[in-house]
Amino acid sequence: MSQPPPDVISDDCLRSYSYLFCPDILREKVAFITGGGSGIGFRIAEIFMRHGCNTVIASRNQQRVTDAARKLIAATGQQCLALSLDVREPQAIAAAVDQALKKFGKIDILINGAAGNFLCAASTISFNAYKTVIEIDTIGTFNVSKIVFEKYFKNHGGVIINITATLDYRGQALQVHAGTAKAAVDAMTRHLAVEWGHNNVRVNSLAPGPISGTEGMRRLGTHQPNWDRNILGSPLQRVGNKTEIAHSALFLASPLSSFVTGTILVVDGGSWLTYANDFMKLLAIETFPSKL
Repeated sequence: MSQPPPDVISDDCLRSYSYLFCPDILREKVAFITGGGSGIGFRIAEIFMRHGCNTVIASRNQQRVTDAARKLIAATGQQCLALSLDVREPQAIAAAVDQALKKFGKIDILINGAAGNFLCAASTISFNAYKTVIEIDTIGTFNVSKIVFEKYFKNHGGVIINITATLDYRGQALQVHAGTAKAAVDAMTRHLAVEWGHNNVRVNSLAPGPISGTEGMRRLGTHQPNWDRNILGSPLQRVGNKTEIAHSALFLASPLSSFVTGTILVVDGGSWLTYANDFMKLLAIETFPSKL
């Protein structure tokens, strides 16, 4: 049975860390991470920094990324710039990228991790709520990718990793908004990989499964019927953790994946292959109200 690496549920740094990759595999690299103040984005920032990378973490909540940066710097000794931005606003993104370039002089890696999700039936979700998820997940991913490409990657190359999901692989109840958005991002990954490959830009998607200590798990996982049975029935018979996702991102960002582009790395313990799609039971559960 595959054993997970140590992790902590909260948005705090690891108490200890054992290297599986070369400790300086990202030495002197700079990563720009949207959604980097919490959850998977926070752990990706930490693991990258533990491997020699400086980071820019961005979120709409300035206090959240400021607090996160303080923790990351203390734990790793690397530099971390905390910026507030909304991925739906190109001018704000451009200003943040300019700040990052002014401080570090370059950006080597872009992690598109900003996202929004909730459980809601297609028949009851508001038009604005559906639009908002598409704007954050899909349009936001394109906005940040395009601006970073224009300002740096076009002439210097780089790596883009889009955090997506497996929601659209079979169709899941209560997730039409997020599933549509992430499917579009996976398509975007392939298109950008083709268009920007000659600029030495690699573009890949990373699709996590059920991951402990994330907002998605807190808001979505425990509300689903037969949750424990489904997880135990998956090939690896457990949920994943944030460190496992960060290690996968580290692989995609590093020279180890130098010939990998335009693909989707699914990191879910095989759960999408076996997870029972109890859509009628899902439709019967209480969903989050669509207030957007």
